[in-house]
Amino acid sequence: MKRMRDIDSRDRPREKIAKRGVDALSDQELIAAVIGRGTKGHDVREISAELAEVIHRDKIPSYDDLLLIEGIGPSKASVLVASFELARRYGVRPDDNPIRITHPQDVLPLVADIRSRKQEYFLCITLNGAGEVIEKRTITMGILNHSLVHPREVFADAIVDRAASVICVHNHPSGTLAASEQDIRITGQLTEAGRILGIDLLDHLIVTKNGYISMKEQGLIS
Repeated sequence: MKRMRDIDSRDRPREKIAKRGVDALSDQELIAAVIGRGTKGHDVREISAELAEVIHRDKIPSYDDLLLIEGIGPSKASVLVASFELARRYGVRPDDNPIRITHPQDVLPLVADIRSRKQEYFLCITLNGAGEVIEKRTITMGILNHSLVHPREVFADAIVDRAASVICVHNHPSGTLAASEQDIRITGQLTEAGRILGIDLLDHLIVTKNGYISMKEQGLIS
């Protein structure tokens, strides 16, 4: 894992908040933004990664639990529990049951409506830094030549959403579960465009009424 000092200054948590908004940060980055810096022998990214694992596994840790994590002393523990308590008291979610994407299968309920369509639909799902769905949009429909799906059409709304990442999905009306050369080419273009914009292409799914494939799992997205 890279140390914080080795990360481009534009990609550091506090700088990302200023440029892209807090929704663009992962849990680990949010923790790093709160902690600020590490200690001798414990980089802030290492501390944040361990704390993120604790939160995902055991939910919000107590003050005493935080002190058990190497690199977190009384000062940082106090700042963290104060942040947790403020979030508990005043935190309001726009959706009480956000949809979180952790596996390709999690996407399938969101795209069930296009799996049996006789026209081809190309969708983009935007996600925040926690991997929660912000919005699902149809980018194109009825187009057989994927080269007509331009990265600007995919990422325009993602920028407005301040998305941290996107997942693209399109259906194959033919029922063929295989990525074509055009599928692979547009996926490469989207991956590169996402890198430039700082919005990751997490996956590109091809769906039919009988199944799906993940181009990430197929090794077609690096």
